[in-house]
Amino acid sequence: MRTRTYKRVYVWELPVRIFHWINVLSITTLAITGFIIADPPAIMSNLEASESYWFGTVRFIHFGTAYIFFFNMILRVYWSFVGNRFSSWKSFIPRDRKMWRNLWHVLKVDIFLANEKHPDVRNISVGHNTMAALSYVALFLIALVQVFTGFGLYSSMSGWWLPKLFAWVVPFLGGDFMVRTIHHSATWLFILFTLIHVYLVFYHDWLEGRGEVSSMFGGYKFISRERLSKKKVNITNVELPEETEPESVN
Repeated sequence: MRTRTYKRVYVWELPVRIFHWINVLSITTLAITGFIIADPPAIMSNLEASESYWFGTVRFIHFGTAYIFFFNMILRVYWSFVGNRFSSWKSFIPRDRKMWRNLWHVLKVDIFLANEKHPDVRNISVGHNTMAALSYVALFLIALVQVFTGFGLYSSMSGWWLPKLFAWVVPFLGGDFMVRTIHHSATWLFILFTLIHVYLVFYHDWLEGRGEVSSMFGGYKFISRERLSKKKVNITNVELPEETEPESVN
């Protein structure tokens, strides 16, 4: 048996956490309302059409949430230049050999479920690991596709100047049908990403026991002194008692 002392490290700043949960609510709302708009249910009613405006309400919620999602993206991009090292844009781009080695480590653990005979705590990322960082870059690109195609479709119905900026998207991509198909397909990519993301967060919380889930509520993770000695990070003065970990089994 070997022992390690852990420190509480402030990783996710409040703006990052707010961005994350606004994103969760926005994507969920956009997906639900989007599927209703794509295939509206036939609701039988004896009310006059002017007295039953539920589908218009669904569309209003969808468009309103789209604005929230869009401006939330802009604020996150801004924070990637002014936030701490874990939220910086630099943490999303593999810039050295160490980050690429971390990518291989994550592939072995997450994809191939291969236990390491001699674990190295330096392979455990304090913030995003390289695989997560690259997946968030891909998610950002998909979000841009959603913004361009969504506002492109909305531009002909809106009187505001912002959606009008995207009026060129529909003719550029070949018409409404193609744009709606792209917009709909990108929604399924969001859903696929969400399923994998939630699984991996809980998996790493179980595997490493460092507060992966709770960190997106409180901002703190628990990092071993051995890991901190290899990389300077901003830590609090809160010390945790020693924890024991079994030696790896060959």
